[in-house]
Amino acid sequence: MLEYLKGKDEVTISMVCLGNICRSPMAAAILFNRRSEISSPRIIVDSSGTGAWHVGEGPNPHSKQTWEKHGLQYDHTAKKFSKNDFHSSDLILVMDSSNFANVMNMASDEVKHKVFYLRQFDLTLRNIDRDSSDYEKLEVPDPYSLAIGHFEAVYEMIDKAITGLLAELSK
Repeated sequence: MLEYLKGKDEVTISMVCLGNICRSPMAAAILFNRRSEISSPRIIVDSSGTGAWHVGEGPNPHSKQTWEKHGLQYDHTAKKFSKNDFHSSDLILVMDSSNFANVMNMASDEVKHKVFYLRQFDLTLRNIDRDSSDYEKLEVPDPYSLAIGHFEAVYEMIDKAITGLLAELSK
């Protein structure tokens, strides 16, 4: 799946959601804290949102509370995804179909191969084609404005996908 990254010493991975305060910073926090599980490539983590509503803000308190409950430390300030991210990132991982469509609409043909749903790396979902009607199973639901229990469920989904991502990167 990531053959184009083989042989790279360093890989920049950008997590993308809608507002960049719930899912993508949580995914970035998990990957940032787990990146040392593989020796190569070295991973640089970034995140952004397709919308600009929360630019300059910190993470959603429930999101930060959830990753800290799992012993993770991560500093985050929301920013908007831009076309420059295609050039600064080697891999762009989106959380849902809306993010996927927004990012792909901005992408030139030369960079579309960099865009995946994060959950495409969940080993239990590997056989789902992102272009099929089953793509909804690849989505990480947005917990914004929901109770903290929803953030915990999102954390578990993301963590499983990152386990698969790290396995894929270390091949």
